[in-house]
Amino acid sequence: MSELSTKHLLGIKYLNKKDIDLIFETADHFKEVINRPIKKVPTLRDITIANIFFENSTRTKLSFELAEKRLSADVINFSASQSSVKKGETLIDTVNNILSMKVDMVVMRHPNPGAGIFLSKHVNAAIINAGDGAHEHPTQALLDSYSIREKLGRVKGKNVVIVGDILHSRVALSNIFALKLQGANVKVCGPKSLLPKHIESLGVEVELDLVKALEWCDVANMLRVQNERMEVSYFPTAREYSQQYGLTKAILDGLSKEIVIMHPGPINRGVEITSDVADSKQSIILEQVENGVAIRMAVIYLLASKIK
Repeated sequence: MSELSTKHLLGIKYLNKKDIDLIFETADHFKEVINRPIKKVPTLRDITIANIFFENSTRTKLSFELAEKRLSADVINFSASQSSVKKGETLIDTVNNILSMKVDMVVMRHPNPGAGIFLSKHVNAAIINAGDGAHEHPTQALLDSYSIREKLGRVKGKNVVIVGDILHSRVALSNIFALKLQGANVKVCGPKSLLPKHIESLGVEVELDLVKALEWCDVANMLRVQNERMEVSYFPTAREYSQQYGLTKAILDGLSKEIVIMHPGPINRGVEITSDVADSKQSIILEQVENGVAIRMAVIYLLASKIK
């Protein structure tokens, strides 16, 4: 059987093209499973997975938990906001306490970039990065690419624009790595204040005009503005942002071709995207949510097969 080249999923930049192909093939299989009347498989009955979230998350946490339960794993949920972390316990202490309960895999979201890498060097369990600060969010990028492949047949050669708050977005970084690895053409679009200084060094082009970016692309991935990561204001008002970079039905209908609309969620309706765009037939936002479960089942299954 083919296997992943890595013991952990810390970021897309640690994967190769074969890894992504294998994850997608495995997800195809699990997508069939979750559309059956009985949605569970007994594959991971002897595996215990701890979900450790040091940052709030609803969708990612639910998606991982559902994926784990569909595979029949034993699941421990840990929320740092209600734990001893508030009393000063360190990351390693917290995880070692959980590992002493004989946990095989840790799914972790943490506000500090590199937390998953740090953890992988100190604990003997498979680590899945569910988002580390503004660094990476690998399963989101995988489900985004998988959704493009499902909708358009393949990712290679497609034009994808990522619009919005690129500076604070781990989704943008992971998506750029994943899309480039699969041979897509990538542009980023947003206010200059929300674009990292050396973004072109990642092999992407910058387009400041939203309509030009949309005319160029096959797929537009609309990111939300991450107000919670901003210590200062990067643009005058949400209204001004939405006037320049918000996607409306009028803009969409005015394009010379039909494009695919994506959003990693949660959506700020009326800011980066209007409700009639989010709910339009060109939007694959709900497909992304469904594919998220299949992709996370695939990642967990493939990493579990490497646990000795």
